[in-house]
Amino acid sequence: MSNLLDPKILLAIKDLPLAAKTAVDGFMAGMHASRVKGAGLEFSQYRSYQPGDDLRWLDWKMYARSDRYYIRESEMETSIDISFLVDASNSMLHTEDGISKINYARYLAASLAYLAHLQGDAAGLAVLHHGSLFNMTARREAQHMARLYYQLEKIQPGGTFTEPAHYRDLFSGPHNRQLLVFITDYYEQSGEITALLQTLSALGHEILVFHLLGEKERGGDFRGYDAVEDLETGQRLELTGIADTDYPSKLEQYNNHLRTQLLQKRIYYRQLLLQAPLDTALRDFLNQRNKIKK
Repeated sequence: MSNLLDPKILLAIKDLPLAAKTAVDGFMAGMHASRVKGAGLEFSQYRSYQPGDDLRWLDWKMYARSDRYYIRESEMETSIDISFLVDASNSMLHTEDGISKINYARYLAASLAYLAHLQGDAAGLAVLHHGSLFNMTARREAQHMARLYYQLEKIQPGGTFTEPAHYRDLFSGPHNRQLLVFITDYYEQSGEITALLQTLSALGHEILVFHLLGEKERGGDFRGYDAVEDLETGQRLELTGIADTDYPSKLEQYNNHLRTQLLQKRIYYRQLLLQAPLDTALRDFLNQRNKIKK
């Protein structure tokens, strides 16, 4: 695993597109070239070069004949629409070892979107926060990717998870099957996140859930604290005697139940620690992408 995939190293890069490229380059360095190709594998037609296009797909023979730059396009069926859904409710401000959940989500989404763009896929973005929804339809253009990175950079987390009344933008998008990548801490009050995912799955979309947790949060390490506060409701929980509640075991049981519940709906679930490198998430993403291509 490349050190370039370490979240602390990536978060030190303040330029989000550069950080995304750094992460993907580090990931691809250990993979065979045939695993990640760019805009598909089967040649279809030429088109004029546009700023931002991947230079690997320039056809130099066409340039020699015409003195103009052309890109070899691939068959459209090898590319897909991918939307990245980022939970930016207030609980995503939880921070461990200098890494907040929202920043991990921001850099993870940027890296996955960059990888999708290399594959020739259309990338979209939905941000769920302050009880509402921001939505960008998936597109392939390089200019669109710049706007996607900008929207990720300007996320201001806060409030509660998106109210159901705002889901219509997610349900009324393209009716073709998409890959939806949902990045969340899975903090829900009454099953609202699970209900949303199950509805999206029922519409025929492939869904990949990345559940973010901190090591201390998962292990119930509250040393030095007398109480913790719910970032969304403001409720305080006194920690006296919490060591006797078998918190880590109960949390693991809950997460295993959650995983089983989602898998029954054909929703892929992966738990990611804030301290963990991004290679697992990138590999899961490619696997799910290949499933929807078939």
